[in-house]
Amino acid sequence: MSNNQEAVEEHRDTQALLAVLDAADQIPSTTRLRARSYELLSLVPGSTVVDVGCGAGRAVAELAERGVHAVGVDPDPWMLTAARERWSAAEFREAGAEDLPFADGSVRGYRADKVFHVLREPARAVAEARRVLAPGGRIVLVGQDWDAIMVDSDDAELTRTIVYARADLLGTPRAGRQYRNLLLDGGFDDITVEAHTHVFTDPAMLSLLTRLAEPACASGAVGREQADAWLAEQHRRAEAGRFLVAVPFFVAAASA
Repeated sequence: MSNNQEAVEEHRDTQALLAVLDAADQIPSTTRLRARSYELLSLVPGSTVVDVGCGAGRAVAELAERGVHAVGVDPDPWMLTAARERWSAAEFREAGAEDLPFADGSVRGYRADKVFHVLREPARAVAEARRVLAPGGRIVLVGQDWDAIMVDSDDAELTRTIVYARADLLGTPRAGRQYRNLLLDGGFDDITVEAHTHVFTDPAMLSLLTRLAEPACASGAVGREQADAWLAEQHRRAEAGRFLVAVPFFVAAASA
């Protein structure tokens, strides 16, 4: 595959991910969870808050509305292009969670939402967060538990196979349940952990199931016919108003 073809494929994948994120962002429970993450940051007006893995930048814009200097950081240039198009007044920088473009102790708040599960070494990201946070600064980590995604289906065994196979393709699929220990190991204090569950019944979230089934099929965990049959059942459920997916999220907060 040429570099140009790879770029086109990467762009398409980013657009597909954006569609899933945009659909999820409109659901009231996700709006409430974002608001809860801002509350846990204990925002100080005028201080700098970094949103790591900012994606299309919605949280950066919402944080700025709360009176802080919000900076979005993401390693994906396609995502940053979308973020700058959507929120032209906001600040975005290209960087990964393990190498942030901030001086030691220069940040008052650190937020990472749906980020740590893609990292191979989340402890490095925690250490980097500890480096850039000022004494007393706040860190908030939000993320789903990929092993525990629940899908109402006639074939429970196949559903488990697909969910686990998709999880195993990620860097750290169980990062959410590990947040507390990661923060303890990173030297943080006053650690709290909450669990929230998003329940999706809107057919717009069918794209999430495609993003489960297709990688599971590509990995060889399930066959093409199995994946197609499973997705077809979910489409029938959506058409009949009987679609349901539940995704548990962990929210951990601590002080530097």
